[in-house]
Amino acid sequence: MRIALWHNLPSGGAKRALYEQVKGLQRRGHSIESWCPSSADGDYLPLSDLVTEHVIPFDWQDPPSKGRVENLLYPYRSVQSQLAAMERVCSVCADQITAGGFDVLFSNSCRYFRAPPVGRMVGRLPKVLYAQEPYRWLYEALPALPWVLGGPTSASQPLRPRNSRSALRDWIRLQGLRLQAHEERANAAGFDRILVNSLFSRESVIRTYGLDADVCYLGIATEIFRPTGDARERFVISVGSETFEKGVDTAIHAIASIAKERRPPLVWVANIISPAHHEKMQALAHALDVAFDVRTRVTDTELVSLLNRSAVMIYVPRLEPFGLAPLEASACGTPVVAVAEGGIRESLTHMESALLIPGRDPVALGRAVLSLLDNPELAIRLGERGREAVRTNWTWDAAIDRLEGYLQSTAAAVAAR
Repeated sequence: MRIALWHNLPSGGAKRALYEQVKGLQRRGHSIESWCPSSADGDYLPLSDLVTEHVIPFDWQDPPSKGRVENLLYPYRSVQSQLAAMERVCSVCADQITAGGFDVLFSNSCRYFRAPPVGRMVGRLPKVLYAQEPYRWLYEALPALPWVLGGPTSASQPLRPRNSRSALRDWIRLQGLRLQAHEERANAAGFDRILVNSLFSRESVIRTYGLDADVCYLGIATEIFRPTGDARERFVISVGSETFEKGVDTAIHAIASIAKERRPPLVWVANIISPAHHEKMQALAHALDVAFDVRTRVTDTELVSLLNRSAVMIYVPRLEPFGLAPLEASACGTPVVAVAEGGIRESLTHMESALLIPGRDPVALGRAVLSLLDNPELAIRLGERGREAVRTNWTWDAAIDRLEGYLQSTAAAVAAR
């Protein structure tokens, strides 16, 4: 097949998955050409190393917020202008894709709006969206529902407007959020098929869009994530953006629950850092006397070395859609302690590849971490079982089989209409 690819991804698990998907499809003999806005991360696992990639300028400019009227309208106009800028990018991409004579459009997520408008713009071309997750900050309390409190990631505003002006400002802000939610749902409906990374994500898509989706599990690059023979050291690792939804605070509290004389350092490998959240987490770690070392944008070589040298991975994000990081740790033979939430329950098995803890009790998580630190035989056994589970259930060959089948069947179904 000739596959047109669209994405607007930051660094992280979704970009790594896309990189492996492109490599796998190419190995099957498919021809791929890629389009993305300039807002996509082109430095992390660049697709331009694999395929021709067309980077279209994303010309969004934040509207002015100075002056009483501009400040009042800003929350709505900011969303409106960003959506319009993405529409312009996708229109250019769609024209070029339509003229290219492709067999199918394979779109990945948009870092800003999740479901991009490009699917609505390519006419009768079969189109598939791989949706890692909806724009969950609109639909989940992270830390508060934006419809109830201040904004998508803020709980700082009062529950009720204090006067008519604050009521008007709140109403305008809500219209911006409604506009984004409406566009996201309409864009998702513009695809012939939606693929997701877990049953949990399928349920999220049904809840947020009212649309069905097919589970197309991802894989792990076992040629990269593998045992190196490095000696284990007494530190705990976690991998993920240093943001609220990744549960950094839970991990710090879990380590702090371990007696000080036995307490291991916590190394956090982050692709993205929220400066305000980073400051809070550093203060929390200092107050709880936890050695907290945040490392950013590490190379694959450094990451694999850290995973191999760490004694345990702790993985405690809030409602994680899937979770590649604990599988990467397992592929390196590193035992995992994780919270039994979201898609994690589909990829890890308690006492087989990990210790899964129901609920978010830091003491229970800390106790599980300590049990692996104090029992090397259990840690080795879980690490070996986890590695075998990855090799059996989470190979990229199997993942590409699934993806290729969905792309081909979608193209055939659209052609038969």
